[in-house]
Amino acid sequence: MHTVAVIALDHVVPFDLAVPTDVFGWVRLADGSPGYRVVVCGPADEVSAGPFTIRVRHGLATLADLTETDTIIVPGVADDDASVPAEVVDALRAAAARGTRIASVCVGAFTLAATGLLNGLRATTHWLGTAELAARYPAIEVDPHVLYVDNGQILTSAGAAAGLDLCLHLVRRDYGAAVAADAARHSVTPLERDGGQAQFIAHEPPAPDGVSLRPLLTWMEQNLADELTLDRIARHAALSTRTLNRRFREQTGTTPQQWLTRVRLRRAQHLLETTAHPVEWIAAQTGFTSPSTFRERFKRLVGVSPAAYRASFRGAEIASAPRGGAPVAGALAAGALCVSATYTRP
Repeated sequence: MHTVAVIALDHVVPFDLAVPTDVFGWVRLADGSPGYRVVVCGPADEVSAGPFTIRVRHGLATLADLTETDTIIVPGVADDDASVPAEVVDALRAAAARGTRIASVCVGAFTLAATGLLNGLRATTHWLGTAELAARYPAIEVDPHVLYVDNGQILTSAGAAAGLDLCLHLVRRDYGAAVAADAARHSVTPLERDGGQAQFIAHEPPAPDGVSLRPLLTWMEQNLADELTLDRIARHAALSTRTLNRRFREQTGTTPQQWLTRVRLRRAQHLLETTAHPVEWIAAQTGFTSPSTFRERFKRLVGVSPAAYRASFRGAEIASAPRGGAPVAGALAAGALCVSATYTRP
């Protein structure tokens, strides 16, 4: 079982703390067993969480005692100007030296930055804090636009709901698209958003007829095997291609074709994990024009070939992983499993 330790500092943002504990706590594997053990630890027995106080069961020594800890999550605190306790800095640095994966949620990036672990790396945080993060820590390449950034061992997310995206991304890395999709359903959140999507979408005033793309997106998902050109999608929506593109940007933060490719690859990942169908059949079922095109797109966006991706998950079904049972082969580690491994803004 994969162990996740969430650090609760004084004045922790309740939402940032609750998201990883809930998302990872919901994860169930195909046999019904839990995918994660989640522990909350901190430098004090009790920490303030705004309007209430949280009692913390585990101290920071837990991070060293739990030598099998796979992931540490660093939530944000209400005052990002507050100094980070020395014992927290030391604990995070020691964990990183052991190879533990560390991820921050929202302004938790400021806590992580104080350790020096983000120096020389690309990172993000809540868009309101990106300028301050860049000014305070010039050795960090701060990206104000994206939902999250995966550097392999070290990850950061933007604010609020982006923490959900980051946690689901980690579930995909550990257990694949099928398990992550189930976790997303439990969290009542879509799995389609990737790390490179914009942090927020500047919506225009609602149209008088209350037009939403949701029926169109559902239709596209139900017809992935078909040739869905931009013109055909626009005709189905009774929109011009220009209006269609504008509304996609407004409501999804991306283009119709980019959204469609992402959903097709998510579906392909699921089929590779859960069926024995040939790659050629999966390519056709997910709407790619040829198996070679499918293989090229899959490898470019996921990081490995479809065959290697399938072999990793099939191998994990018959061999237990050495740490946490996570079905990830070495070639697929460091974030290579997911469509979001590109991390460039669409």
